[in-house]
Amino acid sequence: MLTLEVVPERSLGCEQWEFILGMHFSQAVAIIQAQIGTIKGVQVLYNEAKPLEIDLVINLPQDGIRLFFDPVSQRLKIILIYNMKLVKLKYCGLTFNSPELLPSIEQIEHSFGATHPGEYDSAKQVFTLNFRGLSFYFPVDSKYQKGSTHNLASLQFPPGNSPVVSRMAIYSGSSVDNAAAPELPLSCYQGQLYLEKAEIIRGDGHTQGIKLKLLSGNNNRIIDSSILHIERQILLGQSAQDISTAIGAPSRVFYKSEDKMRIHASNAQRRVTTNRSDYFFNYFTLGLDVLFDARSHLAKKFVLHTNYPGHYNFNMYLRCEFELPLDGATINAYSNWSEVCKKLTPSDRPVVLNRASSTNTTNPFGSTLCYGYQDIILEVMPNHYIASLSMYGDGKGVQPQMTRQA
Repeated sequence: MLTLEVVPERSLGCEQWEFILGMHFSQAVAIIQAQIGTIKGVQVLYNEAKPLEIDLVINLPQDGIRLFFDPVSQRLKIILIYNMKLVKLKYCGLTFNSPELLPSIEQIEHSFGATHPGEYDSAKQVFTLNFRGLSFYFPVDSKYQKGSTHNLASLQFPPGNSPVVSRMAIYSGSSVDNAAAPELPLSCYQGQLYLEKAEIIRGDGHTQGIKLKLLSGNNNRIIDSSILHIERQILLGQSAQDISTAIGAPSRVFYKSEDKMRIHASNAQRRVTTNRSDYFFNYFTLGLDVLFDARSHLAKKFVLHTNYPGHYNFNMYLRCEFELPLDGATINAYSNWSEVCKKLTPSDRPVVLNRASSTNTTNPFGSTLCYGYQDIILEVMPNHYIASLSMYGDGKGVQPQMTRQA
């Protein structure tokens, strides 16, 4: 059984880890993966048809905990403990819920102090006691209500029948109904850059580069802790050194050792590329990949990821908040493909993309469709949302020699 500390309007956790309001979905997943054997049984719940309208949820059924993430920002919005019997809880170091200590109304008021009178919902037969950023829910039979008011004074319980908490919610704000995910907390930056916005630079009908608005957490000393706003620009045709100087070292470098598109090249080109491999700089917290040519070491493709649940690469990247001005239309990470097609005329015959690894040839999420438009490739999911956006060239309107590879 987990023993966790409750911090109203902030977090739920212990000395080794904590779920913090505002943290990204991927960071919560990383915590759970690091606690294999301690946290058992995990479910990820989402709505594939409406990924921007319904919360993304991590359910821990064996621990009675459910984490609700905002579907747009994918940051933690509400921490719900829906089975108090499966977890031990503390506040300010003192236990208020355990198998030996039931969380009655008196116990909650003793542990958390005075608050405004709670509210009783006679239709749901639930009495709610609210603190700032914290709510407790008590199941109460209507037979205990006396009078027309709907607060604790209207409820009268015989000795020994005081209700105990059935659910508890931690959130940011004054009401769980109006709870919103906070900005990424400073403690969650962990020395990484995060993306605020990416503006794609276009000119003369081709992509030149990307203007990046970045966030950096400066918490070397508590007294100087702050979030820094940084602007950088990366261009197609830039060297690997120039790009790493602008936006830092990548999270990972990936070499295209297995290039299935090489079959479309000439025999001479196939022999040349056998001894060298193009490579990616993967920036997971920016939702960005940069592909470099193996010979020139110049950037020849940018890939922007939208991180929708139900995609093969979900949870590998954070969502790239991009804006692409294109022939009078603006495409972003939330554009629906059916709406985009009303303004643009992409390629009639899309390429079917079915991702699979060398060790697992089964893709449970199914294939996606890739449409070409000028120097841009848009990968579209079955629900008509854009999974990724690829832009290739040298930034001057000249395409690479092997356009099929791009």
